[in-house]
Amino acid sequence: MIWIIARREFGAMFLAPLAWVILAVIQIILGYMFLTNLDNFFLLQPQLLQLQNTPGVTDIVIAPLMQVAAIILLMVMPLLTMRSIAEEKRNRSLTLLISAPLGMTEIVLGKFFGLMLFVLVLVSMLMLMPLSLYLGTTPDGGKLLSIFLGMLLLLGAFSAIGLYLSSLTENQTIAAVGSFGILLMLWIIDWLSESVSSGQSLLAYLSLLQHHESLLEGVFDSSDIAYYLLLITAFLGLTIRQLDRERLL
Repeated sequence: MIWIIARREFGAMFLAPLAWVILAVIQIILGYMFLTNLDNFFLLQPQLLQLQNTPGVTDIVIAPLMQVAAIILLMVMPLLTMRSIAEEKRNRSLTLLISAPLGMTEIVLGKFFGLMLFVLVLVSMLMLMPLSLYLGTTPDGGKLLSIFLGMLLLLGAFSAIGLYLSSLTENQTIAAVGSFGILLMLWIIDWLSESVSSGQSLLAYLSLLQHHESLLEGVFDSSDIAYYLLLITAFLGLTIRQLDRERLL
């Protein structure tokens, strides 16, 4: 049943033009940046050859590209998640879904995995650019795998947070703005940790940016993976609790 809901959610995204527009715009913007970074790499190559432990094409071309992609997607993902539950509330179809012989966990996980299917398509399309480098050079395969995993986990966290905000209201605009606010706060919270002495390590650990940068550098740290999994689990749990509360009302 979870798969049926996920497939329905995934299909519904592509019935509206928003998903197509997002995929196209992101590919155009990042494709241009990819070619620009690649051109800069060729210009810098004579200087890089004179250095010891010189950074490779993955560090100079792909990692900065994915940093920009993460920032763009931080702004874009709330537009995708805002309709997940808020639209169901507005159309009064959530009542029918809740009254069906389904558990709240199945409904929420179905919608989350539907979003993750779109995320998988999006990240796979982005990874075609670094994979194209194999035609002329040899990127660091381990770092590419780390970047792919990091993008999936980051967007999974974006999706879980957006899903929760969508469950709080039937107004999609409020859901989108609220999601963006929380994501932005978690993105820049490590900036605050630099000026706060007490609780500095905790604020730094809560930062989405810090964990994402580690994975972009090819560092597989269990604390980074655990952070994303805990964040996703926490917000999915909050969404389930919110829908359970509405079912009892």
